[in-house]
Amino acid sequence: MAQNNLGDCYRFGEGVDKNETKAFDWYLKSAIAGCVQGQCNLGDCYRLGKGINKDETKAFEFYLKSAVAGCAEGQSNLGDCYQYGKGIDKDEVKAFEWYLKSAVAGCAQGQCNLGDCYAKAIGTDKNETKAFDWYLKSAIAGCVQGQCNLGYCYTNSIGTYKNGTKAFEWCLKSAAAGCVQGQCNLGHCYAKAIGTDKNEMKAFELYLKAAEGENKMAQNNLGDCYRLGKGIDKNEIKAFEWYLKAAEGENEMAQNNLGDCYRLGIGINKDETKAFEFYLKSAVAGYAQGQCNLGCCYQCGIGTDKDEVKAFEWYLKSAVAGYAQGQHNVGYCYQYGKGINKDETKAFEWYLKAAESGNKMM
Repeated sequence: MAQNNLGDCYRFGEGVDKNETKAFDWYLKSAIAGCVQGQCNLGDCYRLGKGINKDETKAFEFYLKSAVAGCAEGQSNLGDCYQYGKGIDKDEVKAFEWYLKSAVAGCAQGQCNLGDCYAKAIGTDKNETKAFDWYLKSAIAGCVQGQCNLGYCYTNSIGTYKNGTKAFEWCLKSAAAGCVQGQCNLGHCYAKAIGTDKNEMKAFELYLKAAEGENKMAQNNLGDCYRLGKGIDKNEIKAFEWYLKAAEGENEMAQNNLGDCYRLGIGINKDETKAFEFYLKSAVAGYAQGQCNLGCCYQCGIGTDKDEVKAFEWYLKSAVAGYAQGQHNVGYCYQYGKGINKDETKAFEWYLKAAESGNKMM
């Protein structure tokens, strides 16, 4: 164990100058000697390329040794390997199984990861109540991502009742501990007055901090701030730049917003072809507003050939996902026979859904 602890000292610069190569060397000695924590830490070195060339296969091998020997952290990390296909073929069922072992053994990160599995149906059936329960355990144990996720549950009533005060408190804990997603979510609390007074300047500051930490949702939200002048002077060029960063990181909301920028000439020259391309990316990723906007492109021939059948298909996807404008547009298609056979009864049904969802175009 002393060899592993010495590795920690070199890895984190505790009592000695930071030296990742020496950290790796001591973790290797510890792992060879059978220390399960040393095996786990050696896996980290190989996974992240710390003190040695990155090698995901070797990372998997050492996580496996550690996990089989009962190291809860190693079990959680092994679950990551299976979930994302790192050093081994992707297998979400095995990911769930290893996260479960880790969580039951008390690993806070494993508990958080298990919560993700239940929240997103990764290797198991979706169960928001269980997701909440495991996020709560993780958060209480000090996992910053668990705290962030718990705050999100309270914000959106996932597995529990909506509670703005608790949402704010858990987002604050997570953000203060340096979690960039927690900072983004705390910014959202200030922007929307969730559990605290509305403060757009604080929201902007938190989005900026998280965005600089490469959080894609925060980058998108920062784009919104610049686009709308929320907490900062309006600047459409900066809005476009932040949307672009987030969109390049596969954030589907930012891809939709970037489509708006190209379609309307916000911070960039108008380009309907690029607008269509980014709406398509957003729509394929499952973002309902992007699906609706893609439908508009097909309906009106924006950046692509006019195609009312495809327009209807994308409006329908958006509508089924609960987007009010998409529901209204499906109603319009049925009312006038655009891309689908005319059906006034269905038109009424979709207009009603849209109205109940808050669409005011009725």
